[in-house]
Amino acid sequence: MSRVVVKPVAGRRERKLFLGLPWRLYRDDPHWIPPLRMDQEELVGYRHHPFYQRNEVQTFLAGRGGEVVGRIAAIHNRGHVEYQKDPRGFFGFFECADDQDAAKALLDAVRSWLAERDLCALRGPMNPGMNYTLGTLVEGFDSPPTFLMTYNPPYYGRLLEGCGLAKAQDLYSYHAFKDMLPASSAKHGPLAEQIVQRYNVKLRTLDRSRFLADVIGFIDVYNRSMAKHWGFSPMSAEEVRHLAKGLRWLIVPELTAIAEVDGRMVGAVFGMLDYNPRIRKIDGRLFPFGFVRLLWNRRAIKRIRLVSTNVIPEYQLLGVGLVLLRALVPKGLAWGLEEVEYSWVAESNALSRGSLEKGGAKRLKTFRIYDG
Repeated sequence: MSRVVVKPVAGRRERKLFLGLPWRLYRDDPHWIPPLRMDQEELVGYRHHPFYQRNEVQTFLAGRGGEVVGRIAAIHNRGHVEYQKDPRGFFGFFECADDQDAAKALLDAVRSWLAERDLCALRGPMNPGMNYTLGTLVEGFDSPPTFLMTYNPPYYGRLLEGCGLAKAQDLYSYHAFKDMLPASSAKHGPLAEQIVQRYNVKLRTLDRSRFLADVIGFIDVYNRSMAKHWGFSPMSAEEVRHLAKGLRWLIVPELTAIAEVDGRMVGAVFGMLDYNPRIRKIDGRLFPFGFVRLLWNRRAIKRIRLVSTNVIPEYQLLGVGLVLLRALVPKGLAWGLEEVEYSWVAESNALSRGSLEKGGAKRLKTFRIYDG
């Protein structure tokens, strides 16, 4: 067998090989969903993305016998290093054939690149950071991922562990189904009403006429609520604006809830329709007509992913999160939703996990972040 050769991506042809590798690796996998091609180019640094205004990335390809068999990105996340006081580097965008030598060569290339920047500890996968897609799927391979969730073959965990990486944190996705909603509403509804009245909580949906202001307000809540969570570092103002631009037409205001007290946003929850079956049909291409096909007749989409339920610290133990989730129940029923996914929920987040499990949600998938 020929030896593995790893080289940094340096030109247009190699960038194309890097971006195109998943289409070859997953061509026979019925559960794989292609990424949105333009988003992927931005997130790996091949197009402008504000994440890289202060951070740095280098992508690598692994070849054997003239054929590309793997890829990876080395990431210097200065935001993490500064916020967490943790001088470690990251890897992401890992894709590989079932080839342990190739996986090891890719991780060795990342370690060498990071060591040149005095980053001797390693964590990943991050694509490219904690506020984006992350983790390796290690449980729940029998169904496709929902929108913006990770998917990979079962052997990826074995490859990464074979490179000396070990579990740092697991992230879970929980699922609830339509027939559970009325019972959950009846059980938690009276308590939610008491919380609303006691703290004078005002509820509303996202306002599309002031969309950017609402998204900026939500990210402020998100950053404050996550400040002490494992591995977190806040998004920059530029990243927030970029995110808002990308989500503007994908978010459905009716499937959001914002909690305000004395005119101040103290919590928010928003769901994203599961666009993945449509992304598969357009093969990740938004242009020239993919975007229209993505958004046409959205009422036909019956699965939603609750991307984030966040409450600022001083209101977290007062039940505002319950109020927000309760507010979505009639909205979901009116839309005709059949399934809800809550993701990601960190293994270390006992409060959220306990609330979901008490409400009857079932844990269906597990994603692992590795250190090494």
